This record gives sequence, C-alpha cells and structure tokens, in this order.
Amino acid sequence: MAAAIILAGGAALASPSWSQSFDAKARALDGDTVAVDFRLLGVDAFERGQLCRRASGCWQCGKAAQDFAANALRSKAATIRLVSSSSYGRPVAVVTVDGADLGERLIRAGLATPQASYLRDDPARLRAYNAAFASARRQRAGAFAGDWIEPSRWRHGNRLSCER
Repeated sequence: MAAAIILAGGAALASPSWSQSFDAKARALDGDTVAVDFRLLGVDAFERGQLCRRASGCWQCGKAAQDFAANALRSKAATIRLVSSSSYGRPVAVVTVDGADLGERLIRAGLATPQASYLRDDPARLRAYNAAFASARRQRAGAFAGDWIEPSRWRHGNRLSCER
C-alpha cells in the first residue's frame, strides 16, 4: 500500500527546520505540485484490482483498501517517518494519521496483512501488526470474513475462481 505525500508551492512537510532528502520517483500534479509515493513499512494491502469472496459473492477488497487509506488521509495531517529501505523502487515509511499507525489500521480493518520479514528491526510494530491481524481474523473484518489470496500471491497471478 502506498501513501502519497504532496509537496505544493514550496510548503514544508513540518517545521521550517525540517530537512531530509531521499531519492524517489515523483510525478507532477500541476506546475507547482509534486507527488511522491511511499510504501508502508511491514504492510501488504490488497491490490486495487483484487477481489475477495464472501458468502454473498466476490467484492472489491483491493478498492476497499485504497478507499480506506484515502479516507484516512483525506484532509488530515499525516506524519511520515522514512525508514532506510526501499520497496518496488519507492521509499518506505511509517505513516501515522491523528496519532494512529495507518498500516495497523489497514490490518485491523481486514484490508492488509503484516509482513514480518520487513519488521525484523521493529519488534514492537511487528507485535502490534500481528495483534491487529489476529483481531481482524477473530472479528472476520474485511477480507477475513471469507476467502482471499495473499496480495503477494495475487500479484504473481493467483486468483480466486470468481476473478477468472
């Protein structure tokens, strides 16, 4: 799942003393607005085109994940803490909105899975993400109310029968 940050008209991300550089692919939204995508640390959300299945049939769990993140970020200040790795050519970050970890919220909503291999250096976050995952499964939240395919497997071509 990628969270986007927009740098508009020279606006600073935090206080005027904030300064950090990183390499990333960026795109121009207009002449003075640049957007950069970040991958969320330790989170693999369902892909935008991915479907999951409930008793009532297939539903757009990937679009639901995208909408959830968009709604969480909409008109709220996000704190983006870069980590030293990259994934799929994008910077990796922990994103918090109103003090809540966006990755943990996506997992708790049943719209993402934790990725333990990326959280080896952050055992507290790994515990929180695993607890959120266990809670989502117990409560049958989001995709966990039925059948789903790991997003990484889905990206490699695995599909539910209703997606074929």
